[in-house]
Amino acid sequence: MSQLLAGKKVAFLVATEGVEQVELTDPWDALVAEHAQPSIVSTESGTIQAFNHLDKADVFDVDAVVESAESSEYDALVLPGGVANPDFLRMNPEAVAFVRSFFDAGKPVAVICHGPWTLVEAGVVAGRTLTSWPSLRTDITNAGGTWVDEEVVVCTSGPNTLISSRKPDDLPVFCAKLTDTLSQSEASSTTPREVDEADRP
Repeated sequence: MSQLLAGKKVAFLVATEGVEQVELTDPWDALVAEHAQPSIVSTESGTIQAFNHLDKADVFDVDAVVESAESSEYDALVLPGGVANPDFLRMNPEAVAFVRSFFDAGKPVAVICHGPWTLVEAGVVAGRTLTSWPSLRTDITNAGGTWVDEEVVVCTSGPNTLISSRKPDDLPVFCAKLTDTLSQSEASSTTPREVDEADRP
């Protein structure tokens, strides 16, 4: 692989338990393959417990605690899913503020599956087009967003680039759009564009 993303730092915000492991590890591995530097940011120090659906999977070390983390330290944010994970995060004011700060700073955010629950809580969905696990459709619509049923959506109609996918089956295209967006983020951060239909599969 190339060193396209060398020096890029990416925060993976997850709760202490409940994250869907493959939605953490696949984007992580894709970034590492391009020499980016991913970090786990969580609500507590120590470790986080990942899950394969409802079964406990592996444990991962926490690199930073969200209450002391700053978006200025990172180039992008990834929000993996899992049902419990974003539900815990949206009840944590520091986690919600951390998410919002990436939008305020115009930095790329990638979210998959149930992850947009935290975006809804952060108040950053209005006017954006995104996808998610189907059960979040009403929440996203009620928050002022436009929900579509597509494997990946790249929305640039707001202050930042927002990448979203529906489920683990979408991870290959999700990871590809994440690395592609990061490689272009410096060039594209000056002038936001409307949702690019060509970006959709």
